[in-house]
Amino acid sequence: MENKKFYITTPIYYPSGKFHIGTAYATTLTDCIRRYKKARGYDTYMLTGLDEHGQKIQSVAEKKGVTPQEHVDEMAEKAKELWNLMDIGNNDFIRTTEERHMKSVEKIVDLFLKNGDIYKGTYEGLYCMPCENYFTETQLVDGKCPDCGREVKKMQEESYFFNMKKYENWLKEFYAENPQFIEPESRKTEIFNNFINPGLEDLCISRATFDWGIPMPNDPKHVLYVWLDALTNYITALGYMSDDDTLFKKYWPADLHIVGKEIIRFHGIYWPIFLKALGLEMPKKIYAHSWIVMKDGKMSKSVGNVIYPETLIERYGLDATKYYLLRLMSFAQDSMFTPEDFVDRFNYDLANDLGNLLNRTIGMMNKYYEGKIPTNITEKTEFDDELENYTQTQITKVEELMDSYHLSNALSEIWAIIGRTNKYIDETAPWALAKSENKEPLKSVMNHLAENLRKIAILLSPFMPQTSEKMLEQLGISNEVCSWDSMKQNDVIAEGTSVIEKGEPLFVRLDREEEIEFIKNAMKK
Repeated sequence: MENKKFYITTPIYYPSGKFHIGTAYATTLTDCIRRYKKARGYDTYMLTGLDEHGQKIQSVAEKKGVTPQEHVDEMAEKAKELWNLMDIGNNDFIRTTEERHMKSVEKIVDLFLKNGDIYKGTYEGLYCMPCENYFTETQLVDGKCPDCGREVKKMQEESYFFNMKKYENWLKEFYAENPQFIEPESRKTEIFNNFINPGLEDLCISRATFDWGIPMPNDPKHVLYVWLDALTNYITALGYMSDDDTLFKKYWPADLHIVGKEIIRFHGIYWPIFLKALGLEMPKKIYAHSWIVMKDGKMSKSVGNVIYPETLIERYGLDATKYYLLRLMSFAQDSMFTPEDFVDRFNYDLANDLGNLLNRTIGMMNKYYEGKIPTNITEKTEFDDELENYTQTQITKVEELMDSYHLSNALSEIWAIIGRTNKYIDETAPWALAKSENKEPLKSVMNHLAENLRKIAILLSPFMPQTSEKMLEQLGISNEVCSWDSMKQNDVIAEGTSVIEKGEPLFVRLDREEEIEFIKNAMKK
């Protein structure tokens, strides 16, 4: 166990407004992977938090009539409330305004200065304030910011720069030796075509036109550019360059950074170079996820097409919301949220496929065996071995997909097991077997249904932990036979295990038109 550790991070979010389902997706994705790794026996550590410095934060606070610190304090509480509501199991919540972070960043910058990685100069370029980033003319899209599509302004100011060119050859060699460092492949291609192949530009790392940030150690009238400040959270949260670096020594290098595709440039270019300059190991992988988009483009409050996780959770439940987000998003492509798709997924996948499978099974257990799950099977039906073999093949597929972070595909394979188990009921026709004098085949069917539901519950535990727990409770199955490895076994349910007398539906079928209208109205608020 000592070497079987897994350090995973999700982006530290920019607290300028309320978090929508796109933000919730990234954190849900990260937490799902954490839960999976923990179930597989890893010592997991998950980090999230807030990136609280920069000109945009200062501007938002000024418009609200509060100080930047008051604004970020308010947003931090809201973020923590949301992650608590969503049952996110992060081990730490880092804020870049915390003293522990700022002190370590000052030491990091001081080291860069001593090593000659930072120099002073004058910067003139095209600046996007919402993204807090400079761009060249060729990097703009239709004359606007390539990341957010907003207007850019020409600016000139005295700044400090990080010497990126010094590490350009090293970066290219690193990617040649580590081709899977960034997933999906298209994200790596993007940063090579747009930024690395044309030649790296030195990075402006300070600003003197505002003061909401960490002061440059050697020149306090400058504050650090937000990305140098923000990226280092992954190591400062572990105590790097602090009096207690126990966590850093234990968990670094990170096993996985989850980031949005819009910030892959910073993580795929700047972050490896900063780490190289510090003499530290690289993270093992960066996964840049896609966006949840709407029919009329990106989610935007001004357009009136934003949906918030709290809205969905309050009306449809946490696990239904998590299921939809994780099933919706493909590995490499943007995915579209629609009210119609949400309601249909709820009704067909959750209420019909999963919910009915559990309810039918519990109903038959009570009808045929007084609520007891039959054990000590002596005679199988002709369909039993095929179901067992199919389920084991699917479990292996799910593990392979989870290990490569294709979570939507993994859910599809789990639902294939659910579909196959429903088909098994139709094939074996327990209601007909119950009329036969030989009751052994019926015992086998009931046992196989309970065993498959047990395995489905375990497979769902990283995605839908509350649903997994409810399934096992209704089946009366103890946690002792619900380890991840126990799915590779059959006939592990203890003799005398009793299902609940009348199971509560996991998911109650929705009125389609009514709920579609509700979600549409919620998006306009």
